Amino acid sequence: MGKIKFSIGYQFKEEEQIFSDIVEKYKDRIEEVYFPWLNLPSGRGPIAEKVGYINWFVQKQLEYELKKIKKLGIKLNLLLNASCWGENSLSINLTNMVISIIDYLQENIGLDSITSFSPVIAYIIKKNFKDIEVRASVNMRIGKIKQMEQLEDLFDDFVMQREYNRDFERIEEIKDWCNKKGKKLSILVNSGCINFCPVQSFHDNVISHEAEIFTKANLTDNIPGNCWSFYKEKENWKYLISYSSWIRPEDLHHYEKYFDVVKLATRTNQDPEKVIKAYYDEKYQGNLLDLFEPSHSKILYPYIIENSRFPDDWFEKITKCNKLCQNCSYCENVFKEVIVKKF
Repeated sequence: MGKIKFSIGYQFKEEEQIFSDIVEKYKDRIEEVYFPWLNLPSGRGPIAEKVGYINWFVQKQLEYELKKIKKLGIKLNLLLNASCWGENSLSINLTNMVISIIDYLQENIGLDSITSFSPVIAYIIKKNFKDIEVRASVNMRIGKIKQMEQLEDLFDDFVMQREYNRDFERIEEIKDWCNKKGKKLSILVNSGCINFCPVQSFHDNVISHEAEIFTKANLTDNIPGNCWSFYKEKENWKYLISYSSWIRPEDLHHYEKYFDVVKLATRTNQDPEKVIKAYYDEKYQGNLLDLFEPSHSKILYPYIIENSRFPDDWFEKITKCNKLCQNCSYCENVFKEVIVKKF
């Protein structure tokens, strides 16, 4: 069985090595690059606007790099995955905007697929662009067959709810349904988010409106109750390994049976090449948190979670876990072994 390929997130870089250079370096394992369109809301903040100032060079560089990536034979996936479109959520305005963006990209660059959180956007694409694949965002938290059945007319591809990344019984069940229905299935392997986070929907909506929210005099810089607030307390650090969905690079091969492509979050990571290389090599020595989005590395400083110190039975234990943490101390004991004061 061949090596798993990657879907990686575009990151605008003003350095000598731009993102498309990284893509070219690892092109044999990269299936696609997913990207936002300038200042449209998506799962991250806008890439070309800051407090009203628009950097028009970003658009030129983005289009240049997308064309270069396309010439490498790598697919392109447009992100229209904001959790909220405000007053435009059901509007003709939204329809016209989506159609105009796709028309432009199809004519000038070429587009293979779109990732969406909105069933309305999925409907628009299905109705107007028969040749474009529509993918359900991981943020829709689709992890049950009944959910997929409800949406099968709208989506061709599902990024599975990340909380089930270590549940092979569920993965097998969902993969079997997808095979029978002719649907594709993938997973996000390096999320740093807390599993079943009760603040996720609120946080996603804040990000969708980031351009408006961060021009206001806000009550707080941080969202109360989210992962950044939670991990400020040192006693909660142990949950970084037990309340998580990430898959270590060394364990990626266990998923080859189920996934041809997995998603790597690299849009805001401080060193996207480090992330890609680690999963490309399927081996990594260093701070495991540096591979994730969000990474939380700054909160733990000067401590790190040293990836090479995980025990040999780690993967077997966590994939057979009954999730009754109150009756088990395995992850807590592992955390004590992997946490290292580095500086």
